[in-house]
Amino acid sequence: MAKHEFEIMESAPVSGKRYDGYEPKKYNCITVDDDYIEAQEQLLVFDSFCHTIDIPMKGLNYIGITLIPPTSLDAFLMVIGKDTEYAELRNLLIDARNRNKYVIHYGL
Repeated sequence: MAKHEFEIMESAPVSGKRYDGYEPKKYNCITVDDDYIEAQEQLLVFDSFCHTIDIPMKGLNYIGITLIPPTSLDAFLMVIGKDTEYAELRNLLIDARNRNKYVIHYGL
């Protein structure tokens, strides 16, 4: 089954730098089954960035890398709600929000 991976970025992304590399071991990612991501059309509502903070977008880059700023974490949390399928992701997003950190998402 296809997976999406998420993790907290300990260092904030910087302008001019691309985050194109797939580095789940660097960030110690958690995984979420694609079925749960694909089912959430509302995941297009929050502000995010595509591969670099120089390219703003909305929601998740389904097949690429998304940088999710701390200011968008509450909106992301509202979309996933309290469904048990998202428990680990919800905990990660809450931790990132509490620490004012970006979250990196690796799409398919």
